[in-house]
Amino acid sequence: MLLVRGEAGGTTLTGSLYERGERAPTFKGAPDEDAPYVWVCDEFYQVESGGTAQVVSGKEVHVAFETPMPRGFDTREQAIDAAEEHIRTQFARIGVDIDDVEISVEKNDPQ
Repeated sequence: MLLVRGEAGGTTLTGSLYERGERAPTFKGAPDEDAPYVWVCDEFYQVESGGTAQVVSGKEVHVAFETPMPRGFDTREQAIDAAEEHIRTQFARIGVDIDDVEISVEKNDPQ
């Protein structure tokens, strides 16, 4: 599994990219189990009140979370590109400039 992490405004968002041969989570809405690469990450958006308070760029922002939407891909490159875009989109939804998002990809070896 790869961890794709975005950092900006003093906060971090990390999603999981399950690679060929790894067992991706199965739940309602999960992509076809035959997809060689499966991306799973939180989705959220800014709300005026309620939600969960986060400090982003020194300001308190309230965010509401949506059910993660797993997505399946045929190639590793497609999956990583989509993961990076997803992370930048989530930051943009809470007012962070996407050019400020630092993306890293690392292998997660649970052994």
